[in-house]
Amino acid sequence: MKPARLSAWLIPVIVFFCCSSLLAQNINLGLSITDGKIRSFYLSISSYFGVPEAKVLHVQSAYRLRDEELPVVFFIAARARVEPEAVIQLRLKGMSWWDISLHFKLSPEVFFVPVTVVHIGPPYGRAYGYYRQFREKKSWGQAVLSDVEIVDLVNLRFISDYHKIPPERVIEMRGRGEKFIDIHEKIIREKGQGKAAEKDRAKDQPGKRKKK
Repeated sequence: MKPARLSAWLIPVIVFFCCSSLLAQNINLGLSITDGKIRSFYLSISSYFGVPEAKVLHVQSAYRLRDEELPVVFFIAARARVEPEAVIQLRLKGMSWWDISLHFKLSPEVFFVPVTVVHIGPPYGRAYGYYRQFREKKSWGQAVLSDVEIVDLVNLRFISDYHKIPPERVIEMRGRGEKFIDIHEKIIREKGQGKAAEKDRAKDQPGKRKKK
C-alpha cells in the first residue's frame, strides 16, 4: 500500500515539472519564431541565400547563434560552397569570422559593397579605411577585420542587396545605433508605404477612354 501511495504522490509532481519544462520551451520557441520582425528577417535570409526557412531556423536554434550572425554563416557557406554546418563547426572551435574566411580562401574584398560616401563614421569607418588601402596597395598588410566588423559588413551587403536600396542608407541607420532586424523591418514598412501611395495615385488618375 505504501508504494502505491508514494507513486500517487510522485505522479503529480513529475507531471508538474515536465509540463513546466515543456511550457518554457514552447515560450522560448514562440518568441523566436512568431515575433513578426524576427520571422521576417529569417524569411529574407532564406530568400536571399536560397535556403529553406526551416534550415535558417534549425541553424539558429541548434547552435544558439545571434540573429545578426545568421547572414554571416550563410554568406561564408555560399561563397565557400560548403554547408553552413562546416562554417559553424570552425566557429565552435573558437575561430574568428576572419580566420574562417581565410580558411576557405575567401578574399576579404567579398565582404564589401561599393559606396559613394567619402567620410564614413562608426561602425564602418575602420573597415572601409582598410578596404580603400587594400584596393590602392593590392594588399591587406597587417589589417584584420574583427568579428563585429564582419557581422556589420555582411548584414550591410545582405540588407542593401535584398531590398535593392543604396548601402549608404543602411550605413546611416546603423550609424545611429539601430539593430539590423529593426533596420530590415523599417525598410519593409517604408517600401510598403511607398507601394500604397503609388496605388492611391493610380486611383486618382483618370482612366483612359476606350476608342470606339
